[in-house]
Amino acid sequence: MKPLSTPIDGHAAELSAHDALAAAFPQSREGRFIFAIAFVFSAFQLATAAHLLDPPSQVLRAIHVGFVTVLIFPLLAALLDKSGPVRVLAWCASLVAAAVAFYQCYEYADLILRAGDPLPRDILFGVLAIAIVFAASWVLMGPALPIIAGIFFLYCLLGEYLPSPLNHRGYGFSQVIDHMAYGTEGIYGIPTLVSATYIFLFILFGAFLEKAGMIELFNDVSLSLVGSRRGGPAKVAIISSGLMGTISGSGVANVVTTGQFTIPLMKRFGYRPAFAGGVEATASMGGQIMPPVMGAVAFIMAETLGVEYHDIVKAALVPAILYFASAFWMVHLEAGKHGLVGLQKEELPSGIAALKKGWYLVLPLAALVWLLFSGYTPLFAGTVGLAFIMLLILGTSLALGIPSIAIRIIFWLGLGLVAASFFQFGMTIVLATLAVLVLANALRQGGRETLVACRDALAEGAKTALPVAIACALVGIIIGTMTLTGAANTFGQFIVSVGDKSLFLSLLLTMVTCLVLGMGIPTIPNYIITSSIAGPALLELGVPLIVSHMFVFYFGILADLTPPVALACFAAAPIARESGLKISLQAIKVAAAGFVIPFMAVYSPALMLQDGGAFALAWGYWTAVAYIVMKTTLAIGLWGAAVIGFMVIRLSIVQRLMATSAAFTLLAALPLTDEIGFALTVVFGIMVWRASRLTRARPVPADEPAVSSA
Repeated sequence: MKPLSTPIDGHAAELSAHDALAAAFPQSREGRFIFAIAFVFSAFQLATAAHLLDPPSQVLRAIHVGFVTVLIFPLLAALLDKSGPVRVLAWCASLVAAAVAFYQCYEYADLILRAGDPLPRDILFGVLAIAIVFAASWVLMGPALPIIAGIFFLYCLLGEYLPSPLNHRGYGFSQVIDHMAYGTEGIYGIPTLVSATYIFLFILFGAFLEKAGMIELFNDVSLSLVGSRRGGPAKVAIISSGLMGTISGSGVANVVTTGQFTIPLMKRFGYRPAFAGGVEATASMGGQIMPPVMGAVAFIMAETLGVEYHDIVKAALVPAILYFASAFWMVHLEAGKHGLVGLQKEELPSGIAALKKGWYLVLPLAALVWLLFSGYTPLFAGTVGLAFIMLLILGTSLALGIPSIAIRIIFWLGLGLVAASFFQFGMTIVLATLAVLVLANALRQGGRETLVACRDALAEGAKTALPVAIACALVGIIIGTMTLTGAANTFGQFIVSVGDKSLFLSLLLTMVTCLVLGMGIPTIPNYIITSSIAGPALLELGVPLIVSHMFVFYFGILADLTPPVALACFAAAPIARESGLKISLQAIKVAAAGFVIPFMAVYSPALMLQDGGAFALAWGYWTAVAYIVMKTTLAIGLWGAAVIGFMVIRLSIVQRLMATSAAFTLLAALPLTDEIGFALTVVFGIMVWRASRLTRARPVPADEPAVSSA
């Protein structure tokens, strides 16, 4: 894929590095060397996941961060075609990063013995480690996250001079460096551990699926299902981008991949460029809240809360379905308002034919979901899923060269037995089978091409993991500040004091914090920061634990759709050839449900399939679930009609205000608001019904487009 140009309005400069990462590795000697480092990085991560290598946790984290920082500087210098002196400086930074990782590994045992009493050289390498993480994050992701982390770091050093209650007792320079650069509280904290295990595996899983043709399968099936319906192209974008987002884990990356297909398709069939970009951005970001992968935050959340992965998925499932149903409804209304019909059926691919051709691609994803829901750890599930997709890719390459159908069936049955034997005999038999498949493919021309594709997928996966991995390392500075100084308690006490007067104001304050932080940093560090600050405070106010963390997570995602930064929208801007700001305004309309659902879940936890809430206590759990889902669906429907201005007919200002009032009262958790909301909904329905009868009764002028009811 060609690298994208800068958004046409010049906004969101931090996207330039992300755009560069979308390009292929340079074909120069330097580029091939960087490619080799990326390949070795992925190989190391696979070896540790399969327990072929079992380094101590601290060593694993240090090597992981070492690979990330070694890669970032020369890779970006090469991709952005920097001058000679800049490239020399980049390689110098890369060597420093390698030295830091080597020091952590070589001195591992001694560092444990002198924890809390570091030597001068420990301080030196600690300073280098922190500096290199800050620098790598800055060049790759822009200044926002490094500035925020830098403020927290300075707070550790200088916070004792602030007025109460912001001050702390004071910490020496060596103590701060020791806390941040060694042990498991700073840059090598839990976020880095999760990045080095779960997240990297699932990024590789997505990279292999993409190489195998999963995007094409998603697009073809989506086109077959909804392409001919009213507003079909936009509905295709929602389904395909949402599906791809569930396994890619990066909303911005998803926009620049699937968006290359979906945005021009929507524009070709009459959608405004800003609306087309907004739909793509909304669907791509929504993929992060749709199980099974949820942008990797699900794994961090499960690790942080100490709960099973399937508990996180259970809480996310209904809101995710409502989010995408809302987006579907919005594009359906937009299509009705402007008379946009779907594609001709003869233009559409056959979904059945696509599934017949690529059905096997679904098997690793199905196995992954089954393992996760069966209680296996994400690390185990990810390793097995990745092994399965590699068996399928390499096996398919060999099967195509087998002329006899019978022998081909026997081959696949044997490969299936090998995959199933993993649960009995462990990883050894799978690795042995993979080695045989690699050797067999190396002897065939088509097989060698498959091996090259697998090699490329490993290197591409490492490249894709860089932004997430460096963000997890740098956000450890913020988490380390919380644990060292107790700063989270100060902010948490403020939220609790506000909540004593109004829970809604506390939620609003938390939402604004998430949106402001999310304007400059990715979803994962945003979630980690805000959940560590606001999560305990919301829990103290009576919000269920998972619901409070989901509240923070949702608004961290929506920050990428919210002006003025809206990274996902600015990523769509060059494809849509429209202002990123205009796209973000449309994205907010399409993603309206995302802003509503977290608040409703706090007041009615049954929306996230959690216990609690007055209605559940009075009427029972499943009754509460059915009621809150029905009420939320109705409110989303009314909000869509009000925002788009269409519901069977074009709505007048009065009708739109009535729909807005009905939706708002259904969402408000106050006495009698539900009853008022249902009454206003009935009034709105009668108003639309009467207006539609009058519209049908009058003749349609020749210059007025007829609205399709397809």
